[in-house]
Amino acid sequence: MTDGWNWRQPDGTARPGNPGPPTPPTVGPATPGSTVDPGSSPWWSDALRDPWRNPATPVAVVVQATPASGTGAEPEPVTDPDTGRGGLTRVFLVSLVTALLAGALGGSLGYAFAVRGGVTGTTALGSTAGEPPVTARRPPDSLAGVAARLLPSVVTVRVSGNGGIGLGSGFVVTQDGYVITNDHVVGVGTDTATVVFNDGSTAPAEVVGKDPEADIAVIKVSRTGLKPVEFGDSDGVAVGDPVLAFGTPLSLANTVTAGIISALDRTFRQGETGGQVRYYAAIQTDAAVNRGNSGGPLVDGGGRVIGVNSVIQTPAADEETAGNVGLAFAIPINQAKRLAQEIIDTGRARRTVIGASVGGTRSGASGGVRISAVEPSGPAAAAGLRAGDVLLRLDGKPLEEPSDLIALVRKYAPGSVVNVEYRRGSERQAASVTLAADAK
Repeated sequence: MTDGWNWRQPDGTARPGNPGPPTPPTVGPATPGSTVDPGSSPWWSDALRDPWRNPATPVAVVVQATPASGTGAEPEPVTDPDTGRGGLTRVFLVSLVTALLAGALGGSLGYAFAVRGGVTGTTALGSTAGEPPVTARRPPDSLAGVAARLLPSVVTVRVSGNGGIGLGSGFVVTQDGYVITNDHVVGVGTDTATVVFNDGSTAPAEVVGKDPEADIAVIKVSRTGLKPVEFGDSDGVAVGDPVLAFGTPLSLANTVTAGIISALDRTFRQGETGGQVRYYAAIQTDAAVNRGNSGGPLVDGGGRVIGVNSVIQTPAADEETAGNVGLAFAIPINQAKRLAQEIIDTGRARRTVIGASVGGTRSGASGGVRISAVEPSGPAAAAGLRAGDVLLRLDGKPLEEPSDLIALVRKYAPGSVVNVEYRRGSERQAASVTLAADAK
C-alpha cells in the first residue's frame, strides 16, 4: 500500500533505502498470475508482520539481499552543506577589502583635485570660465607686457653724504652700466652711490656728471651685460596718450603706476634764492608719482621712455608729508638723452641760451616777458632783437613768466632754430633765432 505508507519501523531494525542484514526472502500471498521483481520491491523484510498492514491486501513481499561491497551499489554520498564555506568566506573578504581600498583611493584623489581647483565642498561657485579676455592674455604691447619688459632696466638709487641720504630711481641706458637719474637724487655731496636692481641684487656706482639746472645726472654701475631701455620721441607725444611711471616711491621698489599725459611743455622754476634753481619744460601726467619716483622712467604705451619723472605738485607744506594729487612732471627724454650723452662723452652738459636777459617779472596784463639786455653777437642780437622788446611766444608756446623763456630755451639743443613772436612798441613782429650753447 502506498497512500498509507508508514515510514516508521516498529522494531527499529531497518528503514527504506538502507536495508539491514540479509535475510531469506519471504513470499506472501500473491494475486494469481502476478510476477514480482525482487529488485524493485519497496517492502522491507518484516512487512508481513506490520501491525498496520491490511491483511486483506494481496501482496508479494520480496526481500533483496544486501549487495556485496564493491559492486557499485553503495548508497549515494550526500554532500555536507557546510563543505566549501571556507572558500566562499575568503572570496567575500578579498572582495570587501578591494572595495574599501578602491573607495579610499577614489576619495583621496577627488579631494586632491578639489583642493587644487579651490573647491573643497560640494557647492560649485560661479560659472564655467570661457576664453580669457585679450587683456588677461598679456600680449607684449599690453600694460602688463610693457611692465614686464621695462622692470629689469629700472633701478633704485641710494646715495649717502653730507649727513643726508638720497633715495630715488633711475634707468639703464647702456649695456655697460650707464644710468640716467635726477641731479637732486645724487646731489647730496658725494660721488658714489649704490644701485639696487629689479632682482634685488646691488652694485656700486659712481657719479659721472650732472646738470643741476636741468636736473639730470648720469651714474655708472660696476656691471656689464645690462638691459638698456628703448627711447621714444618726446616731441611726438600728445595729451591723452597712456603712460606708465616706474620707480621706488616711498621706498617701495619695482612700483608701476599708470595714467595719461595731462599737458605738454609745462614750464616752471623750482628753487630758492641762494640755492640751486632748476627750470623745467615738463610733460605733465596724472600717473601716481611720489617721493622716490624721481629719476625713474615715464614710458609710452609701447614701452619707450619719453620722460624722466622729476617733480610732483602737492599742497603739503614740506617734502616729508608731500603726496600724489594727480600732478606729476617729467623731463622730456629728448632733452634728458641729449644732456646724458654730453655728460658721458665730455663729463659735462652744455646749456642752451638765446643770448638775452629778461626782467624778473612779466610784462603787464597783456603777457609776455620783456628783454632787459641783449648780448652782442649773441643769438638774439643776430635775429634783430633789442632790449625793450616783449617776447610773446617761442615756437608757438606762450610766455608769461621769465622762467618760461629760460625753461623752453633749455629744452632745445644748441643750434636749434626757433620762431619768436615779439612786440616792439605797438607792433607785433616775428624772428627766427638760432640758439647756441653758453660759453661755460
